[in-house]
Amino acid sequence: MKKILYGVLLGLAFTGCKKQLDIQNPNAKTIDLYWKTEADAKAGLDAVYNSLIQDGTYMRMFPALTDGRGDDFTGDSPWSDLVQVGNFTIPSNSGPVQWLWATHYQLVWRANQVIFNVPSITMNEDLKKRLLGQAHFLRGLAYFNLAVTYKVVPLIDELPTDKTKYFPHTATEEALWNQIIADFKAAKDALPLSYVGLTGADAGQIGRATKGAATGMLGKAYLYREKWQDAATEFNDLINGSMKGTYRLMADYRDNFKEINKNNAESLFEVQFGQPDALGGTVMNYGGEPNANWKQVSSTGRTYAMDGYGYSDFLPTRWIYNEYKIEKTKTDKSDPRLLATIASYEPDDNSITVYGNTWPFAQTAIYPRKYTHDGLNWPGNDDQENSGINYRIMRYADVLLMYAEALNESGNTTAAYDYIQQVRDRANLPDLRTTKPGLSQDQMRDQIAHERALEFAIESIRINDIIRWKWLYKPEKLAILKAHDGDFNTWTPGKEYLPIPLSELNVNPNISRNPAN
Repeated sequence: MKKILYGVLLGLAFTGCKKQLDIQNPNAKTIDLYWKTEADAKAGLDAVYNSLIQDGTYMRMFPALTDGRGDDFTGDSPWSDLVQVGNFTIPSNSGPVQWLWATHYQLVWRANQVIFNVPSITMNEDLKKRLLGQAHFLRGLAYFNLAVTYKVVPLIDELPTDKTKYFPHTATEEALWNQIIADFKAAKDALPLSYVGLTGADAGQIGRATKGAATGMLGKAYLYREKWQDAATEFNDLINGSMKGTYRLMADYRDNFKEINKNNAESLFEVQFGQPDALGGTVMNYGGEPNANWKQVSSTGRTYAMDGYGYSDFLPTRWIYNEYKIEKTKTDKSDPRLLATIASYEPDDNSITVYGNTWPFAQTAIYPRKYTHDGLNWPGNDDQENSGINYRIMRYADVLLMYAEALNESGNTTAAYDYIQQVRDRANLPDLRTTKPGLSQDQMRDQIAHERALEFAIESIRINDIIRWKWLYKPEKLAILKAHDGDFNTWTPGKEYLPIPLSELNVNPNISRNPAN
C-alpha cells in the first residue's frame, strides 16, 4: 500500500489567522485562482497534513511542551524555554509557545480552505466526501490541541474576505468544544474504516484519517467535557460495536514507538514521518516559508535522547520510574513498559547498554527511551534528528482505558475492570480483580490514573489528564504532584496552560488573554 506523503502546497501556505493574511507571495498561485479541479482538492488536503510535521505541531515542539508540563517529565535543557514550560513560568513572548500557536492556526487555515472550497468543485463525489471528512478531522484535531494547550482561543469557522480587517474574537470554552465535537462527528460520518479497496486519488494510502480515528477523538472530546455516557458510546463502538476487531493491542508494547511496525493494529491515528533516504528532502521541516525540499522527519528523538546521543532536553522524573516498580509481573519481573519508556541500568532485566554500548552513566541515572532510537538496532539508529518514528496520536490502549474511565464515572465500576485488565494483560500484570477486588468509584479513579501514567508516560497525555481531573485545584492532589515533580512547586493557578503569545495579543484587539497570561 501507499503511504501518504505530506506535500507542500505553496499557494495555500498562510501560517496564521491575522497579519499573514496581508502578505501576497508573487511566486504562489492565489486562492481565487486555485480550487478548480479534483487534483487541486487532493493537493489542498495534503497541505493540511503537511502542517502536522512541522515544529509547532508533532515534529518536535508540541510533544516537548506538552510532555514537559507533566509530572512524568522534567526540563534538563540549556534552552530556558523548555525548563520554564516545565515549571510553569514560561513568558508570553516565548518563541516555542508562539510556534505552537502559529502552526496550529496554519493547520486550521488550510483545513478551512478545503472545507469551504472543495464542495463547489466538480469531481468524484465519494472522493469529495472523504477529502472533506479528513479536513474536518484535522481541523478538529487542531482545535482540540489548542483547547487543551491554551484553554480559550479564537474560533475561525469561515474564510475571511477582508484581509485588512479580519481580527477574530476569542471563543468561549463551550463554543470551542462544540466545534471540536462537530468536526469529529462530521469526520466520523464521512470517513471509511480503511482506504484499502477504494478508488480515487487517496486509494490504498496509509496514514489518512479514518472513521476509527474520528470515533476515538470524538469519544476523547466527550470524555474531556465529562460527557461520560456519550464518551462511552463512542468507545464501545470501537471495542464492542460496529468497529469491533478493527483495532487490537500489539503484543510488544514498544512496537508502538519504532520506525518499523508503523500504522499497526493498535494505532487509530499517527503522524507520518520518514527519513530523507526514503522520502527525500534536504531542508529541515522546522517551519517558516514552505519549501519543496522540506524533509518529512521528526526531531523528537534528538530532543529526548540522552547525553551523547541527543540534546537530553528532558528527563523522566524519579516518581514515574518508581511507579513502574510498584507491581511485579506474573513471572516476578519488572513491568516491561519501564524499559520501553525509560533507559535505566537494570542488570536483573538485562539492561546494561544504551545504543548498543556499555552503560556510560551513573547507575542511578535515568533517561527517556520512548520516541528515541535507543535499542532499535536498525540502520537509522543514530540519526535522531532525522527520525522516521511516527508520532502516535491515539492508540487502542487509550480507547480501552478511557472507556474504563467513562464506565466508572457513569457508575459502572465493576465493568471497568475488564478493559483495564486488557491493558494490564499485555504488561503481564496480575488480574486486578484478584489483587484489588471491589474498588469503590473513588478508588477506581486513582487506579485508572495509575494505569494511565504507566501506559502513556511521555506521550503528551499526562498534563492533560492532570488538568481535566482538576488535580491542581485539589490540595491533596497538588501536594502529591509536588512530591512527584518539584516543577509543581512553582505552579500558580492558571499557569497549567501556555500563555497566549504576546505577538498575537499585540496585533489582534479582539483576542482575550487566557489564565496563563
